[in-house]
Amino acid sequence: MVSHNNAPSDVLVGTLSVTCIAVLYCAITYILYLDNLLPFLITTGMDGMLLIALAVVAIVVGKPLSYLNCQVIGSSSVSESTYQLGLELKKSFNKEGTKVQYGNWIGASKFTCYEMKAIWGLSIALCILFAFSAICSICLWRRSKAIAPKSVDA
Repeated sequence: MVSHNNAPSDVLVGTLSVTCIAVLYCAITYILYLDNLLPFLITTGMDGMLLIALAVVAIVVGKPLSYLNCQVIGSSSVSESTYQLGLELKKSFNKEGTKVQYGNWIGASKFTCYEMKAIWGLSIALCILFAFSAICSICLWRRSKAIAPKSVDA
């Protein structure tokens, strides 16, 4: 791909970018939580933003995947479509500066199809976890506001 000056599809680049940002965010917030340096309201906002980004990834990645049956890829009934896919990939690699289409990428092999479906499922799970984290953070923020610190009398 690199030697032919081709680029991966925008969907794969976006998925990788959002995932790297989410991992970095989780590592940083874990450290800041241990030191009690991270306000709950900021955490709620960041969790909400990551929830939106992961929801977009889940929708964009899952739109063509939901119609794809990974078990029939590579069988004799779809050998003609596999040949057609090979021709499309060969055409995109022969042109300088083209992008590999996401639809061609996910249908390339049974393994790639299952791998993309796993990524799609994990992005949905991350959406649920970040939504739960945002709800917990807002509840903890309200609880910390309700409990007033006791003053120390001398």
